[in-house]
Amino acid sequence: MAVSLGNSDDLDDDFDETHEINVTPFIDVMLVLLIIFMVAAPLSTVDLPVSLPTSSATPQKKPDKPTYVSIKSDLAVAIGENQVKRVDLVKTLDTMPDMTKDRFIFLRADRAVPYGELMEVLEMLRAGGYAKIKLVALEAVPGAKPDGN
Repeated sequence: MAVSLGNSDDLDDDFDETHEINVTPFIDVMLVLLIIFMVAAPLSTVDLPVSLPTSSATPQKKPDKPTYVSIKSDLAVAIGENQVKRVDLVKTLDTMPDMTKDRFIFLRADRAVPYGELMEVLEMLRAGGYAKIKLVALEAVPGAKPDGN
């Protein structure tokens, strides 16, 4: 609480109260929340466990909000972390907000997924009008032998 030491001519010994809000605690709370969100934001990427193969290709810049389509080892298909039926894959992508046919789709497939299953999902996406597809792999260590799995 703040007080004002105004006129010294006052015969009263009482101090006048000023009614102002102290914003310092609010600023402290906002800074703590800012730090929490800055730490939590990178952790909000896709956490669907997929054993990706490695690649020695030069990594490319990832967009701010990428759309991931994943094929797990049990051949289940997921968009982000939400599992969808294969027949509903294109329909689900069409109903997503901010999703256009010109946006890149990042396709992640477990290394245990047969090549034919991967091609089937690629064909479904192409038939649905999604032609901009990038394959996701782990970055290989330079000079290391590629995985033979």
